[in-house]
Amino acid sequence: MNELSGSRVLVVGGAGFVGSNLCRKLLTLDVTNILVIDNLLSAEPENIPEDARIEFWQASIADDTVLNRIPDDYGYVFHLATYHGNQSSIHDPIADHDNNLITSIKLFNHLKRYRQLKKIVYSGAGCAVAKKTFDTADATEEGDTVSLEMDSPYSISKIVGEFYAVYYHRQHDLPVVRARFQNVYGPGEVLGAGRWRGTPATIWRNVTPTFIYKAIQHEALPLENEGIATRDFIYVGDIVDGLTCCAVNGIPGDVYNLASGQEVSIRELADRINRLVGNPIPPTIKPKRNWDRSGKRFGSTVKAEREIGFKASTPHEEGLKKTVDWTITNLPFIKKTIAKHDEAMRRIAAQ
Repeated sequence: MNELSGSRVLVVGGAGFVGSNLCRKLLTLDVTNILVIDNLLSAEPENIPEDARIEFWQASIADDTVLNRIPDDYGYVFHLATYHGNQSSIHDPIADHDNNLITSIKLFNHLKRYRQLKKIVYSGAGCAVAKKTFDTADATEEGDTVSLEMDSPYSISKIVGEFYAVYYHRQHDLPVVRARFQNVYGPGEVLGAGRWRGTPATIWRNVTPTFIYKAIQHEALPLENEGIATRDFIYVGDIVDGLTCCAVNGIPGDVYNLASGQEVSIRELADRINRLVGNPIPPTIKPKRNWDRSGKRFGSTVKAEREIGFKASTPHEEGLKKTVDWTITNLPFIKKTIAKHDEAMRRIAAQ
């Protein structure tokens, strides 16, 4: 990735799980400067690497004052800001709209006047394109038809963000490449990161870190619908490699799956984590989530490997082991971020 060497890079959402890992990757590629803009809605400032080449602005990219401060000398932009998660968006669709869609429109609209941009990489969501099924899943391809039936405002805003990426490329020649994420996991995902967003999903927002934390505490892992749902779990080290491949090799206006191509059931995930951690407590069965209809899904890796040279290389169990080790090392910090929300959780339990 020598093309990134010497570049000035803007990472919107750079204090988050993926964003902070991306910053670490970019530092190894000898970029000259990284500007991180993050409102810390679902992130912690401790995630940002300590390096003289990183400048951090705690702000929303939807703020015109902030946008107007961004110099026109950045070669690459990674737009990773999001309103984290399906369940948070179901609870507050307006907040999702403001933080997951307005951010994208305003960023694209502002950057259309910039002349030194080589590439903007937008983080899309594989769940927005996946077929809604609990039967046999086929690998979701980049060109698959997008349904009007979405499971959450999060899925809606992420796919509409793609619509705007295509529009601004065609109308204004904005060099946007869409990176369509599958289920990312790995070191650096802090349970409870950021501010309270109204539901327990503020804390238990993704299945892998939730299962690892609960297994370490010797708690029963909750299996909704007996854990028959499947996901494509991709290690964060692979996802940031995919993002840099999109930046260097991606064609503006096009889209690429960042996926492992492997389908893993939630039951398998629970069993693997319990085995790695040594959790003696068996999982407990919970009802099916009434909003989730895309029960089984995974992404095709063919196009990304062929056209941008990206292929995930971390086996799932190896990635889980690294994530378990990181969680154990950082357990005091994780417990501290969870504890920030204790009072809100107590109020919910008392209702």
